[in-house]
Amino acid sequence: MPYLYAISLDEVLAPANDNTPNAIVGRAKVALDRLDGQLLGDPANLVVSEDGGTVYVVNHHGAIDNVEFRQHGGRGMIAVLDVDAVLDPDNDKSANALRRHLDSGGFGALGVVLLPDMLVVGNAENHLTEDGGNRIAFIDRRTGSLRATVELALGSPGFACEEYPVPYVAPHGPPRNLAVLAPGPHLGCFPNPNGLALGRSSVGGEYVFSANGGTNDVSVISLARALEGDRLAEIGRIPMQVGPWGITATPDGRHVIVANGGSQRESRSGNTVSIVDVDRASAGGDDAEVARILVGTDDPEEPTHPLILSVTPDGREVIVPNVRASNVSIVDLELALAGDPDAEVARIPLNRADGRPARPKGSAITSDGRYAVISGGPGSQPFSEETGYVYVIDLRSRRVVSTVTGVGNDPYNLALVRR
Repeated sequence: MPYLYAISLDEVLAPANDNTPNAIVGRAKVALDRLDGQLLGDPANLVVSEDGGTVYVVNHHGAIDNVEFRQHGGRGMIAVLDVDAVLDPDNDKSANALRRHLDSGGFGALGVVLLPDMLVVGNAENHLTEDGGNRIAFIDRRTGSLRATVELALGSPGFACEEYPVPYVAPHGPPRNLAVLAPGPHLGCFPNPNGLALGRSSVGGEYVFSANGGTNDVSVISLARALEGDRLAEIGRIPMQVGPWGITATPDGRHVIVANGGSQRESRSGNTVSIVDVDRASAGGDDAEVARILVGTDDPEEPTHPLILSVTPDGREVIVPNVRASNVSIVDLELALAGDPDAEVARIPLNRADGRPARPKGSAITSDGRYAVISGGPGSQPFSEETGYVYVIDLRSRRVVSTVTGVGNDPYNLALVRR
């Protein structure tokens, strides 16, 4: 469903509302309806402004009808919504909270990082194809102007990609003649950046990290060079277990945590999270990945597909939804950095009342560190079915304390706002 769902945590925790949709206080449209009345939009990610007053929703393929558009590579779009209007029950299922749209600067928009005056957006795909993405866009938050674009290097072991020079200059342009239905023979050439995170070195430098599902690695981008207009601000690559998707940073920015979810190059899923040291990554060393932790299983051969992870506000633990394992891992960062094989200190199963797999994808943590909020649910057809769940986990007791039903169809990322 192309809505941004607003849920009251206080209402979620009321025992009478467990396993009901009662805590949903509003559903905000992320695009205007088509003129024939069809709902439009493809929300996949979001970030909230510093003051909590604005939410930027990444429409992966823009203002489209998912029933008709079953293809990758739609033009990405950012919906800008007023949070107070989203939370107003009178605006339920309306576009009253929608203030404007921003172009993402590419196709298949996904990752987003908030800067004081700009959004950094990863464009994971190319026109009408899942493959061919290599652009990170810098978009002015006030005007929507595209201020800069970083073009990630093409190629990975076995894929030289000489026919697509970077940066693109006339007569060359964005990749063309790719197979419309991905995967195609070019997979492994283009990084196809998914999630983004902002890391900080010990000397104050800032770096954007991109999780690249097409090349099974993480890009390191100098933010200073990007903000000077350098299209080649990527300064390094860090190989991962398998195609990363989710990525986040510790509160101090000194470490970036990567979920090794699933390769776009081949049909296989991962089962680990990696910890990257920002100082080592910014120096271009081969030792930037300082830890790799098995999550969601005790069997190193079992794919669990970790996805959108979060770090607790105190920087001590990582919350990891594992899609294929239908559970949530809690990783102790100190133990992980010390090389302790038991760094996964808890594994919490998720269940559905209808017996279907939970398929958790997104995560967020309350500002006091008490609760983790997890989105999940297998996608279903018709897309109008609200089969999504949101689970609330008490991080003290390590158990699910409440569940919200009816939260869209195949929900992804979440954000928390204090009001």
